[in-house]
Amino acid sequence: MSTREGGVVDAYRTETPGAPRARMMLQRARWAVTAFADYRPDQIRNIVNATAEAAFQNAERFARQTVEETGMGVVEHKRIKNEACSRGLVERYATRDYASVQIDAERRIVRVPKPAGVIFALTPSTNAIATAYFKVLLALMTRNAIVVSPHPMARKVSVDAVRVMAQAAVAAGAPDGCVQIVEEPTIPLIEALMADPGTDVIVATGGTAVVRAAYHSGNPALGVGPGNVPAFVEASADIAHAAQCLVDSKAFDNSILCTNESTLIAEERIADRLCSELRSAGAVILDADQTSRIRATCYPEGRINVSLAGKDAVALAHAAEITVPSNTRVLVAPFEMIAPEEPLAREKLFPLLGMVRVPHAQRGIDAAGALLRIGGAGHSAVIHSHAPATVLAYGAALKVLRVTVNAPGSIGSAGLETHLPLTMTVGTGFFGRSSLTESLQPDHLVQWTQVAYASDPSERFDDFTGLQPWSALPAVAPVTAPVAGAVAGSASMASESGGGISREELRRMIIAELREVVRG
Repeated sequence: MSTREGGVVDAYRTETPGAPRARMMLQRARWAVTAFADYRPDQIRNIVNATAEAAFQNAERFARQTVEETGMGVVEHKRIKNEACSRGLVERYATRDYASVQIDAERRIVRVPKPAGVIFALTPSTNAIATAYFKVLLALMTRNAIVVSPHPMARKVSVDAVRVMAQAAVAAGAPDGCVQIVEEPTIPLIEALMADPGTDVIVATGGTAVVRAAYHSGNPALGVGPGNVPAFVEASADIAHAAQCLVDSKAFDNSILCTNESTLIAEERIADRLCSELRSAGAVILDADQTSRIRATCYPEGRINVSLAGKDAVALAHAAEITVPSNTRVLVAPFEMIAPEEPLAREKLFPLLGMVRVPHAQRGIDAAGALLRIGGAGHSAVIHSHAPATVLAYGAALKVLRVTVNAPGSIGSAGLETHLPLTMTVGTGFFGRSSLTESLQPDHLVQWTQVAYASDPSERFDDFTGLQPWSALPAVAPVTAPVAGAVAGSASMASESGGGISREELRRMIIAELREVVRG
């Protein structure tokens, strides 16, 4: 045990009430990882498929229960996410194998997969079940064990969902304990699980405080940062299509995906037409007085009103004492200046879209950069344009890891309607002070030992056909005959010592050689 590990364990024994429970869960998970290591790819596929199917069959039930428990989002949209992160996720990675040896004969390298081990996964209240589905299935694909810690606001439904997945996995042959959930999350228990040496990696999805705590735990962590997505619509765009995408995206699950557009940047010459198309798509453009009301309601004292997170546009308007049609899907709040002091320039976890106008494309790119400096660095951006040079300039200038083009940002940047990785954990990279430089994928939860042969082609590269990590055993190889000089030397030494060297003579020789080395 290292000094760090010993110190952590001692601290738990004296200070952390959650330590005994944490150790028990992690020990069970450790046993499961050990057992899982010998599973063949076909066994793993069967487990993953069975678990995903159980999750898929319960997607609507858990969507409904999530809205009932958290008060956030739209049942139908949560169902879509749950289905995408169960059967859809498995279909996306159906051809991938994270258990077999990979042989690169040309480069003379054999790659041996090693699971990360025990994963401690934190899930948010906003996308509770989709994130739990996603992380559990990624763990199973890569032969890892996972302990899920749900957000307290979504505890009941999360416990139910993870239990369903755990039961399906074990019934399909997975080792018992490979999927667990913290049924009664407490701060001491979560801290103990994060810092315990039995945790191999933390995958944190949630608020900034949660992610920072994971990074400060002393264990490896993959965390993500908040979004604040700029959406630029420039003159070459299909304006009607852009407006429909913006409204659909902001209304999707009442805008609680971190990939949803936060502020619309409109090129001045098409801004009025864009506003008209936004109205046709179901948005209401607020006037100056209404914008002041919605700002004060959604950001009292400059801070986001979390009680309104995930509520629909009509509920937002009612809270701000604004009269809007009952079929309103999104509120658009124009404002003048992008500045840290402007609440409307920050992340919005409700169907409220800020809007600024810019004179030309370069100013649009500059405005998007300013929004990302306020918040959301490394996360995502959206552009509606049919000018390749503008799209490329936008992508090159912004400090984000993904840009969705001519598609809804919410589901586009999450990989549901683009070919980006399907994910519920969106890495923000070094821009966002995160170790995860892309969207979380199974590849991030498996390590590869690279067995590299000499590059000299005259050296033989052995045949590994049919060998796999779980079945490979050391072979009994024939002893290579000694070279002629070695044989002669041995015979000479034996003859000089009367047929062999005694133990005492050998000891004296070694001591003499060591003395020479020391003198040298």
